Amino acid sequence: MGFDGLIDLSPSKHNLLNCVVYLLIWEGKLQRRCDRNRNRSKRRAINCPYHGCYIDSVSQKYQLYATQAGQLQQRGISRRNALMLVANQSAVPLEREWLEAFWCDRCQQTKWYHVHRCGERTYELSLAPQELWQQVTGVMNPQGNPSVSEFTRRQAKVLGYKSIKDFQIVGQH
Repeated sequence: MGFDGLIDLSPSKHNLLNCVVYLLIWEGKLQRRCDRNRNRSKRRAINCPYHGCYIDSVSQKYQLYATQAGQLQQRGISRRNALMLVANQSAVPLEREWLEAFWCDRCQQTKWYHVHRCGERTYELSLAPQELWQQVTGVMNPQGNPSVSEFTRRQAKVLGYKSIKDFQIVGQH
């Protein structure tokens, strides 16, 4: 006889075992779907390194890039592979690392942190040193563009037209 979609409930050990296995598999699938839905609503568990309280992100993630082989070697890549990567790509994106600003309720301050994702839901935070800002794209250099002269930088900051004193040398013979 073929299977017609109904379960034979006659008292044989083989049929009873098949029913139990089928129900366990079916129950396992339902449980997995429920767990999957529960994971979606979890937020990143990033805590303040000083107070241990939850901190809120107040900026986007700024991806880090390595432009020198030494920067890759510090992250565990062999010297040979690091040199090859830098030679082939001018900027190598660093996976699982970025800069991000967070607000701490206890400090009542916004601070920039270097975030390193260690595991699936674990993060390591440290205050972002000045050197890391040179490895980020899409941000302004706080010291300004080094190719711009001091005169141009000063003129850009002037609000009024009373800055004619800088041009006095040009008008005199």
